[in-house]
Amino acid sequence: MKLLLITDAWEPQTNGVVTTYKNVIHELQKTGLEVQLLHPGCFRNIPLPGYNEIPLSLNLWSIGRHIKNSAADFIHVAVEGPLGLAARHYLKRKNFRFTTSFHTRFPEYINKRYPFISIKAGYKFMHWFHRPSSRIMVTTRSMKTDLQQYGFENMTVWGRGVDTELFKPNGKMPGIKNEPVFLYAGRIAVEKNVEDFLMLDLPGRKVIVGDGPSRVELENKYPQVEFVGYKYGAELASYFANADVFVFPSRTDTFGLVMLEAMACGTPTAAYPVTGPIDVVNPGVTGYLNEDLKKAALAALSLDRNKCRKHAEQCSWSACANKLRECLVPANSQNI
Repeated sequence: MKLLLITDAWEPQTNGVVTTYKNVIHELQKTGLEVQLLHPGCFRNIPLPGYNEIPLSLNLWSIGRHIKNSAADFIHVAVEGPLGLAARHYLKRKNFRFTTSFHTRFPEYINKRYPFISIKAGYKFMHWFHRPSSRIMVTTRSMKTDLQQYGFENMTVWGRGVDTELFKPNGKMPGIKNEPVFLYAGRIAVEKNVEDFLMLDLPGRKVIVGDGPSRVELENKYPQVEFVGYKYGAELASYFANADVFVFPSRTDTFGLVMLEAMACGTPTAAYPVTGPIDVVNPGVTGYLNEDLKKAALAALSLDRNKCRKHAEQCSWSACANKLRECLVPANSQNI
């Protein structure tokens, strides 16, 4: 059996969507399901303006040939980008059945950069995109509730996992240190709300792991903060393990996989009480949620790092992959 996964987000991009699918594909292949990828690297592409690390596919008129040649039993469209749009058009026109996933609050992201495009208009587009889908995979229960108000149906919550062999504690003890380390890891962009963290009056050091269009501006504005760029694998895990608190200032993420990675390393999270953190953080156990982010960050210093680790150990990529496989539908088109 073969799954064709169509995604605008793939390597060399660094984000939660790419991490999710890399791990899910690995787990699906262990079950005997063959997975074929259709991503921007299969087409000519150009960088997205303002986000050079994100490629936009160009010669998409060939997408029908790619889909036909795949001879896939199942088809999943992962992202609402140019490749996803071209795939949706072809699959709907040829009467294929397919599933989709909702990973990113693009309406809020776009509204932050272009306020004249309303969030409501953005969700009308997203609803239109997902309407032909046989099943929409969403990150959390609260995300499902949020989307229902915009008319979304046929949704399944499939959660996320974490590699607990890679992300693990290094023996750091809990409690307030002489110089506590507060960490953010992720894309440095306006929609990630990173400056809310940078503005906090906190003791000790602030460390930013990641890169993005806002990095130069914020690095110049906050010279006392350590900006170290993207880190990967064991080096990334060491940053999580050596931090006292992971601060997650985003108000727009649908999950926030980095919070699980921090917890797997024993590091508690401070975040706003919004969709994503409210489904991932167990207040008073694995972190604190508060509209006053400074209060949350300081309170998290005293949490038991062992309890953070135990929470993360309950989140597996195999369960995430199995949930996706259960929701796949046979493509079954005779009109190709």
